[in-house]
Amino acid sequence: MIFLIRFLSLALVLLLAPVAPALAFQVLRISAIPDQNPERLNRLYGLLAKELSDQLGVPVKYKPVVDYGAAVTGFRRGDLDLVWFGGLTGVQARLQTPGSKVIAQRDVDAKFRSVFIANQSAGLKPFSAQNDLQQLKGKRFAFGSESSTSGRLMPQYFLAQAGVTPKDFASGRPGFSGSHDATLALVQSGAYQAGALNGQVWDSRLKEGKVDTNKVVLLWRTPPYADYHWIAQGNLDQRFGAGFTGKLQQSLLNLSPSQPRQKTILELFAAGRFIPAKDADYANIEAVGRSLGKIR
Repeated sequence: MIFLIRFLSLALVLLLAPVAPALAFQVLRISAIPDQNPERLNRLYGLLAKELSDQLGVPVKYKPVVDYGAAVTGFRRGDLDLVWFGGLTGVQARLQTPGSKVIAQRDVDAKFRSVFIANQSAGLKPFSAQNDLQQLKGKRFAFGSESSTSGRLMPQYFLAQAGVTPKDFASGRPGFSGSHDATLALVQSGAYQAGALNGQVWDSRLKEGKVDTNKVVLLWRTPPYADYHWIAQGNLDQRFGAGFTGKLQQSLLNLSPSQPRQKTILELFAAGRFIPAKDADYANIEAVGRSLGKIR
């Protein structure tokens, strides 16, 4: 009799297993463009994954990618659910992924800036007029990643407005370092005479004492533009339950410097808070991307 009861109990469990909520097996997969050194990114997104998991009650996993293009591809294929993109890659990913949408940006992203820097040996001095970018002609010049908004797209746009094309640099072409930290290191070492990078990264490294001002000089800050932002897949409510996307957005907006772990996350993002954002905020980035052939 006992054996029969155990057998029937096991059969009941097996019968009900296929209709158990799929939510228990869902993992929210987050990622980000690799715009800084991997150690910093692993720390930041490891902390964020834990924070979001605690707030949302679902497993959250950070999946690093090898380059900017891989972030766009992974999102388009549905391998990534929530990605921290730059302005250009975000527009590319959203246009390639029906239903996806912008949900948040940092408080600094609505009016973001790039900076142009130079090695002291290049003989360049800080300037305030955009047309003085013409002084970079003939110099060994480095952008960041080829798909970076603040390290390539917008710097190239402002250079073009000043009459400087990539062919005007030494050897008839610029270099591409792959990240903002790498651009700074290459210019500081003298491997490149000048370069462009994310203004926030420059300010952060300067504050951290990682900029040798005897070797590298800030030349010019660009006018402001919209940049980094979070983009979420359009099927999250179907996978995780009604209203999940709204809860996810609110979890990001609620990050506060008054909570120790959240404070560290915000500091690593170099942000005071996250604020709401929408697709239309990046219309200008899309227009510039199309004008330079980065979006078709």
